[in-house]
Amino acid sequence: MPQTIKKSGEDRMEKAIGALKRDLSSLRAGRATPALLDRIQVEYYGAPTPLSQLANISTPDPRTLMIQPWDKTSLSDIERAISKSDLGITPSNDGSLIRLSIPVLTEERRVELVKTTKKFGEEAKVAVRNIRRDANDDIKKLEKTDISEDESHRHQEDIQKMTDKYIAEVDKVLLAKEKEIMDV
Repeated sequence: MPQTIKKSGEDRMEKAIGALKRDLSSLRAGRATPALLDRIQVEYYGAPTPLSQLANISTPDPRTLMIQPWDKTSLSDIERAISKSDLGITPSNDGSLIRLSIPVLTEERRVELVKTTKKFGEEAKVAVRNIRRDANDDIKKLEKTDISEDESHRHQEDIQKMTDKYIAEVDKVLLAKEKEIMDV
């Protein structure tokens, strides 16, 4: 039973790292990538809808994103959603598609993006620590009925080692993204 708890905790920690990587991929580092638009929600017929479900997103060159909606009536809704987002990019609408020109990042914007990555990193670390707490609580419940105090302590140490491993993984992912952002 404790092995199941530890395995479940490890799976959840893996998912926290995956969520962090997904969040960081939506931050721009000077290059155009469709992942920049992953977090954009468009108000489409009264329901928030991911942009990727409303349009074809392509990158004709390294500094341009092209958004071609399947429904031409949604063009203004998409443009409005991009303008309201935290991307800091003004969309250019030509009547049938939207172009986003990705400007070269300024030093000020790079520092701002690094702060944002650190915020995402802290959220991931909190998630990992919450998973540790949940796993330790489950082990302590088992201590009352199924396992000895020594076994409980040993399993909690294993959970702590696992937590330390995933916190280090978060730091590694953050460092790589920070380096990518700061490269000129």
